[in-house]
Amino acid sequence: MKRNLWPRRLAIPGIVLAATGALLGSSALPSPGGLLGREPAPRGLNILLMGTDERDTLTAAQKQKFHAGGKPCGCSDVLMLIHVSAHLDRVSVIGMPRDSAAEIPPYREKPGARERPPHPAKLNAAYQEGGPELMIRTVESMAKLNIDRFLQVDFRRFVNSVDEVGGVEVCTPRRLKDSATRLDLKPGKHRLGGGQALQYVRSRHVDGSADLGRIQRQQRFLVQAWRELRERKLLTSPRRMTQLAEMLLGSRRQGFSAGELVDLAAALHRLPDSATEFTTVPIAGFAPARLGIGAALAWDPKEADTLFTKVRDDRPLVERDAKPKDPPDILGRTVPVRGSAYACH
Repeated sequence: MKRNLWPRRLAIPGIVLAATGALLGSSALPSPGGLLGREPAPRGLNILLMGTDERDTLTAAQKQKFHAGGKPCGCSDVLMLIHVSAHLDRVSVIGMPRDSAAEIPPYREKPGARERPPHPAKLNAAYQEGGPELMIRTVESMAKLNIDRFLQVDFRRFVNSVDEVGGVEVCTPRRLKDSATRLDLKPGKHRLGGGQALQYVRSRHVDGSADLGRIQRQQRFLVQAWRELRERKLLTSPRRMTQLAEMLLGSRRQGFSAGELVDLAAALHRLPDSATEFTTVPIAGFAPARLGIGAALAWDPKEADTLFTKVRDDRPLVERDAKPKDPPDILGRTVPVRGSAYACH
């Protein structure tokens, strides 16, 4: 059944600190209701974490200090599918490059409007055209699975959430220098405040791996943020988690309530790094020029289907211990790894 969609200007950036604890502590949830109107997932739970390039929630001083200026397109800059196993003993995170070639499903911009037919576009354009609902439908169509919940957070809420817990420690075996965000980290460990963390998760000009390298760093950040929340015992503090959840969700419509996030964070507060696994959708090459959507990455149909079949069947992605390649090859084989491989030691 097709749903009517209204374009939205929801300001949402990259990866979210407080979401990490809550999402990685997710369990079976009640029906999404309102937006999706579906019953709970019978096996496991699929959550779509979305981020856009909107910048209007930052002050002029913050934009200048953390090099977050520029003109936004209202697109989803970050997309990750988070699958929570039915037994609550594993969380799988799959990154989807924003420049993936996609086919946008048919939709209406408003009730009574003429339906726009399916058409090719880059994946991040789905949000620009029809907000979170159209993005959800597009991902569902490509991955052939249902999205049960979603979460979106803007730049300011990301920055404030990181600062609220005293920053997040990240580590790198090599220098990370980005010409656009002006990130410049020497090899070693670094505790990043909210603004620096925003630079870290946004950087995609560090090397030739472009967005695939950025996705890997975002996933490393997720692991460290989860450890931060767990080690500081924030996941089992109703007062602190309520404060974080409300800060994270803001006043815009979300796929979670603050109370749900607090309860879910407490439910799996002992989930270890080894119970999480991370990967990126396998890429076969570049989309054909005849699509007219510019330089876009084409998913490997066979490998991607194998990956998402495991998600649908609620099976682990990692069959053996694997070490991530840093930086990843832009057209190399994607190897799922455990969160412990991304953790700082």
